[in-house]
Amino acid sequence: MARNRALVPEAKEALEKFKMEAASEVGVTLNQGYNGDLTSRQAGSVGGQMVKKMIESYENSIKTK
Repeated sequence: MARNRALVPEAKEALEKFKMEAASEVGVTLNQGYNGDLTSRQAGSVGGQMVKKMIESYENSIKTK
């Protein structure tokens, strides 16, 4: 079952900002609120970019330890 809520509600604003940054990096225009008009390819590229940046951040944190 899918959950569409943040595990840490206080992080919601930061996650939205992160999503908007990732979307702009891959050339997808997101609106505040509903974005159901995106194609699967566009939504996937935004999600993929987010995961790529999260992995990169984690790898960098490991290097500095």
